[in-house]
This record gives sequence, structure tokens and C-alpha cells, in this order.
Amino acid sequence: MSTPNFDQLLEAGCHFGHMKSKWNPAMAPYIFMERNGIHIIDLYKTMAKLEDAANVLRGFAKGGKKILFVATKKQAKEILAAKAESVGMPYVIERWPGGMLTNFPTIRKAVKKMASIDKMAKDGTFDNLSKREKLQITRQRAKLEKNLGSIADLNRLPSALFVVDVAKEHIAVAEANRLGIPVFGIVDTNSNPNNIDYVIPANDDASKSIELILGTVCDAINEGLQERKVEKADEKAAPENGEAPRRGGERRRVTRREAAPAEANEAAEEAAE
Repeated sequence: MSTPNFDQLLEAGCHFGHMKSKWNPAMAPYIFMERNGIHIIDLYKTMAKLEDAANVLRGFAKGGKKILFVATKKQAKEILAAKAESVGMPYVIERWPGGMLTNFPTIRKAVKKMASIDKMAKDGTFDNLSKREKLQITRQRAKLEKNLGSIADLNRLPSALFVVDVAKEHIAVAEANRLGIPVFGIVDTNSNPNNIDYVIPANDDASKSIELILGTVCDAINEGLQERKVEKADEKAAPENGEAPRRGGERRRVTRREAAPAEANEAAEEAAE
């Protein structure tokens, strides 16, 4: 994983904050200066925070955990969807369904409803319905797909939330905070960083800034996924080679065949005495 350098962040416009009149004082530690009434973000802090967040997310991915990506603003939706799909992570780019985390079982019921409609289409049940019923069900399916299709494989609560524009997605952040789910976020100068566990201070409006940061994060997640695959392959190969998989500090069990020569030597020594 390579973290973007200062020049790359500068070129992407990550340093541009909001107008001074719209700033959140809690963002003061991440602001470098003010120029023409606009706050400039300290990119050295952006670099450090982005690297920290990427490393933690890499660890989540390596552990097989799911990270839910959230961005409903126009300039971030398509970028986030493409990046999240590239690493097989769930995402929300339409309106945040209230209670998606705090009332997760209800959301899962809606997802299962979508699956049951698909099943009806496959087993022929759909063909026995009237045109009006078919139309109603098709519309319902399309609506569910639009809002929940990207989280269809999310069978349990995510282990982390990654948010673009934490001010806009404050409901998602509040739900994650309530459940103790760590929140990673691109935080601009007009937002409150206090409810974000891993703050990445940067411009959350420019598409280039969003793409650069999401690209870095998803590269780290991909590395974690690849490391997980390698570990699983090693564990699978170990028994085939006649070796028990070892973990740090654990002693490998000695097989009966390995123990036999030692027992024979002990018997010989006793006979000699």
C-alpha cells in the first residue's frame, strides 16, 4: 500500500476546505491557514491520518470483516460504488435507510423479500399472477434493488463504517456510534470530527479528492483480502503435507509415528541397565 504524497494530495485539491464562516471550530487542529476567506487543510496531517486509517482497514479486511461504505452526495456516489465493488464491500449511495444499523433485522427482512421475489420468478409462481400483481411486485423489486441491492450480501452488522461527508451522513454516523461500530470518514472543515473514530481531514466535495482517498483505502483493503487468501491457502496446504498448521507460540502436536523412535530408545536404555 502506498499513501499519496503531499503533491498528489495537493493536485487532487484535498487541501481546500470551506469558507471561514462555515467552519466547525473542532476542526481547528487540522487547518493550516486561511486564504481569501477559505480554510486550507494541513495536508501533512491528511497524509498521516489517511495512512493510519488505511492500515486499520487493511487489518479488518485481513480478518474477514465487512466495511460498509456510505456516500449519498452526487459527486461521490459513482466513485464510491465502483471502489467498494472492486473489493467486494457493501455500500449505500441512495438515501440512508433510517434504522439500517440500529434496526438491522428489519432491513434484512426487506432484503429477504427481494430474494423471495427472485425465487418466484424462477420457480414459475410469477407466471400465475395477474398483470396488475406482476406490475406491483416488479415495481417493489426495483425499489428494493435501488435502495438495498448493494447490501444484499450483508448478513450481519458491518465491523466498520466508511463515510464521505460525515455532516451529510450524520444519521449513519449516529447509528454506528450508538452501536459502537468504528467510523472512518473524510472530514471537511465544516464538519464535526468528534464522533469519528478515524478522521481523514480533506475536501469532501471535489471528485478528485474523494477518488484519491477512496482509492488509497480500497487498495489497502485489497491487500488485506489477498493476505487473507494466502493465509487460508497455507492452512489448507499444511495438513496435506502432513504438518499441523502452527500459530504463534503454539506447540505442534507430536504424532504417534514421530513418538515411536523416542519410545524405542527409552526401552533400549532400560534393557541395558
